[in-house]
Amino acid sequence: MRLILVLTLFTSTAFAQTSLQQKIAAIAGDARGKVSVACLLPGSALKCDLNPHAHPPMQSVFKFPLALTTLHLIELGTLSLDQPIRFLPSDRILPHTYSPLQDKYPEANVDIPLRELLRLAVSLSDNTAADLVLRLIGGPAVVDAYVNSIAGRGFHLRDNEHGLHRDIRVQYRNWFEPASAVRFLRRISDDSPLTPEHTGLLLGWMKDSPTGPHRIKGELPSGTVVMHKTGTSGSAEGLTNATNDIGLITLPDGRRLAIAVFVSDSSADEATRDAVIARIAKAAYDAAVEPSR
Repeated sequence: MRLILVLTLFTSTAFAQTSLQQKIAAIAGDARGKVSVACLLPGSALKCDLNPHAHPPMQSVFKFPLALTTLHLIELGTLSLDQPIRFLPSDRILPHTYSPLQDKYPEANVDIPLRELLRLAVSLSDNTAADLVLRLIGGPAVVDAYVNSIAGRGFHLRDNEHGLHRDIRVQYRNWFEPASAVRFLRRISDDSPLTPEHTGLLLGWMKDSPTGPHRIKGELPSGTVVMHKTGTSGSAEGLTNATNDIGLITLPDGRRLAIAVFVSDSSADEATRDAVIARIAKAAYDAAVEPSR
């Protein structure tokens, strides 16, 4: 009897996971491009995998690992959250980029606290602020080495925002495997390398982010807490290279579901790309809470 029960549970779980992956694959078809997905939930066999080891261009998703690396250096004593960083004219990304910082100080030549630069980069996805932080800590290679040291291989950062704006092709040199992205999220949520204070600060910036309201958050129940980081490219010749969102979804029982969805080289419009991410996140959420119903 016990063997039959175990086999029944195993078969049901395997079927449920196959069903979820099939649902995700069907949703992904609407993107008319490449979609890669992974998720992780402690104490669960939940499986969202769709091309989990692909190398999609991550765009501004890198600003989350950038902030974590910088907070790590702060804890080592080499930097301070409140130290002023000079915003130089040469730091500007011209003729135009998404940057509330650059919009506020078009001539530059001001000092900005590191804490504010990190908030702008993570919460508002400010391109110029991110490049200032990269300049301060020693460049993309510093982030690349630290992230891979705590989350395993699967992350590669080579170019800053200046580089991405000079040549659209270089964005493919900055990638994040979905499987690695969810391991990274799990590490921050479950066994953070940072102090509780700095972990809370980083997750707070992600929770308060107004970017991508129709992506991971788009179809979740009202009031669901999501800590996430988006990434978005421009469009050229009918294709949008990157529409991404990775994050931690807080479930009703308090557990956090880590999920990463990357939509690459898509010919669908923005609303459809966002909806693909939202529907995948909702399918994973529903599968995660189903056992408790």
